[in-house]
Amino acid sequence: MPWGPEDISGLVSKLTLEQKIAQLSGFSVAELFVRPSDGGASTGPTPDPGLVATLRPHGVGHLSLAWFLGHDAESLREALAGIQEAVRETSPFGMGALVHNEGINGFLHVSGAQFPTAWAQAATWDPGLIERSASVTSAHMRHAGVQLLFSPVMDINRDPRWGRVHETYGEDPELAAQMAVAFVRGVQGADQENGVLATGKHFLGYGASEGGLNTAATQLGRRALVDEYAEPFRRSITEAGLSVVMNSYNEIDGIPSVSNPWLLTELLRGRLGFDGMVVSDYDAVNLLRLAYRTATTEGEAARQALTAGLDVELPGDINFAALVAEVESGRLDESVIDTAVTRVLTVKARTGLIPAFTRASERPVRPGIEEAAGIRRSIAEHGLVLLGNDGTLPLTPGERRIVVVGPGADELRIHFGAYTSVAAREMPMGMLAVQGGEIPGVDPETFVFTDIFQTRMPGLEAIFEAEARKVHPAALTVLDALRRIDAEVDFVPLGSFRMDPGHVLDASEVRQAVEGADLVIAVVGERTGWVGTNTAGEGQSTASPSLPGDQETLLALLAATGRALVTVVVSGRPLLLEPVARASNAVLLAPLLGEEAGTAIASAIFGAVNPSGRLPSTFPRHLGQLPIYHGHHHGSGYGHPTGTRHGYGDLESQGPLYPFGHGLSYSSFEIELDERNGPAVELIDGSVRVRVMVSNTGPADGETVVQLYARDESASVVRPVRQLIQFQRIGLADGEASAIVLEAPIERLHYTLPDGRRGIEAGEVTVLAGFSSEDIRCSATVTIEAGADQEETA
Repeated sequence: MPWGPEDISGLVSKLTLEQKIAQLSGFSVAELFVRPSDGGASTGPTPDPGLVATLRPHGVGHLSLAWFLGHDAESLREALAGIQEAVRETSPFGMGALVHNEGINGFLHVSGAQFPTAWAQAATWDPGLIERSASVTSAHMRHAGVQLLFSPVMDINRDPRWGRVHETYGEDPELAAQMAVAFVRGVQGADQENGVLATGKHFLGYGASEGGLNTAATQLGRRALVDEYAEPFRRSITEAGLSVVMNSYNEIDGIPSVSNPWLLTELLRGRLGFDGMVVSDYDAVNLLRLAYRTATTEGEAARQALTAGLDVELPGDINFAALVAEVESGRLDESVIDTAVTRVLTVKARTGLIPAFTRASERPVRPGIEEAAGIRRSIAEHGLVLLGNDGTLPLTPGERRIVVVGPGADELRIHFGAYTSVAAREMPMGMLAVQGGEIPGVDPETFVFTDIFQTRMPGLEAIFEAEARKVHPAALTVLDALRRIDAEVDFVPLGSFRMDPGHVLDASEVRQAVEGADLVIAVVGERTGWVGTNTAGEGQSTASPSLPGDQETLLALLAATGRALVTVVVSGRPLLLEPVARASNAVLLAPLLGEEAGTAIASAIFGAVNPSGRLPSTFPRHLGQLPIYHGHHHGSGYGHPTGTRHGYGDLESQGPLYPFGHGLSYSSFEIELDERNGPAVELIDGSVRVRVMVSNTGPADGETVVQLYARDESASVVRPVRQLIQFQRIGLADGEASAIVLEAPIERLHYTLPDGRRGIEAGEVTVLAGFSSEDIRCSATVTIEAGADQEETA
């Protein structure tokens, strides 16, 4: 590093108050858009970089909404370069602006390679794949001139009513931590000097909102927050050098996260050792005035957030612009601003935006199409989860007469979530429909932009589907892909995502549709995104996360025909699938696999792909079980090693429908402790080391995921009934066996002790190995010594 902290401090000391504050807020590219002289008839509004000096005379800290620029990779790069040139001319020391973009599913731009959703990535249980995909996304951003990738989402979610589950890595701290670390490493590179930085979000507990409602309160104690929900952040900071964090929209114990000093300073910077920059989620500072009502003025909101530990307001400067008056009035000491500016300039220096600290580098190269396609295909194939199968799958082409039904069979749009290329194209289309008065019951004059996520937009489905096919012209629907393998597959359009009072499914209609068929493939699920008629997505919670419309009725009527039924469920979150399981001979989960979904699903149905995905979240049997997750505490939840506890009297089974880590295969696997060369479970150099023998007992080559759990048998603090501490994906040929070693640091079992330190007490720990949280095949107990993290204090 050719510069040090003293160099940054020197720059800060030379800035005026106004220049400092300019570095602490965003500037939307939308403010630069103007219509050309012909009124924009041919090209539409274009950015005018010449407006930067007028609109931001003291400089620009951050550039927001850059995904609206350009129609391809080169036009985006040129537009950003032009704006940056204007920013450098206005900003002190010739500094550029930090440009951010989304990238959880790939670079959020029409030119960016797309990947399956984060939940699908987690279903692969393969951090290596996630690191490779993140590396491609980072390369796209470097080529475009973007420095901050606003991903990954590190939220732990255990309530599928929340609409953003598909953006997360699921319910488990260890799985989420390993995926997050891999993502950050992929973005930042081995030396962390490639000019792009990942952003961990949302800090903290956002995915555990009350009632599954977006931005609602989080009812968690500090021990749960520190020991479980902060784990992906802790590990990404220590193992991958995470240096940018975004706050969450929630409030905890009455204090909004964006203005919570315990959260942003004491926990994040103190206990977790974070020394980077904290940015606000869009409009989070505004919420202090408009939603939470903890501030009455812009200046008060800005002061609350800044003194709590937030460094940057995004997307604009509605509140932080008032910091000048806060300092001049004496309500805020300028040193607080200096601290935040120092953090911002440190990030700018790392990403090459301060000329005096920038080394010469080669022009970034845009990644090749085939590299991204291969990774995308691998994630899709490894992310498919076979939930149930009575032997009906796999099918043989041409052997049976197959009829395909269901509203998801011939739709491409259903396989994409929010923060994808498809959702990004839908957003402006939805806004134009609102502004044009095309949405029933919506007044364009009084419409508030943030309400767009909840606004129902019936009638746009066909337009959105056409746009998805335009963006991804080579992508196949499930029906198309099935017919590529078996040309005789028939299709009958039965079922709908929305209830239609004018058309109610009846038994005779369904019976006639499948008459003569040997087997039926039903493709069902829900739409996920930002705008339209989605039932999942940002700001779109559901009281009952079940199949929408008449899809459950369709499956029940199909089952009544006596035909074999294979059900494909397309969803980015756990749904209430007990009626689906009851009606189906086989159930295959496709967790928003994007443009490779159709091909991957068809390949799995016909056996060209042997399913090997594992669930990153628990699937409940009943709505009343929520929240349900495998790592619940002793005395709570559904699983108790010491015997039966209180349960639901109206449920025959207290457990989940499909447990965390579950996933079937066309192969059978066995696992046992390997004691050929001594004890199979040992404590060595502060780690638990476990040797197991894994066997594929046929009848096909396949892959499985060996999962290692641990249970602290006795502690002065109530502990979980099991914790995932390590896992490994392994491929074996039919009849092959292999010895593997799984190793996990004892620190993964640490928790907040009664005295506030983080550590573990001496005692027995049971180590369990298997193929899911419920499918444990072998175990052993070891005695460990007490230990604590001396660097973390309460």
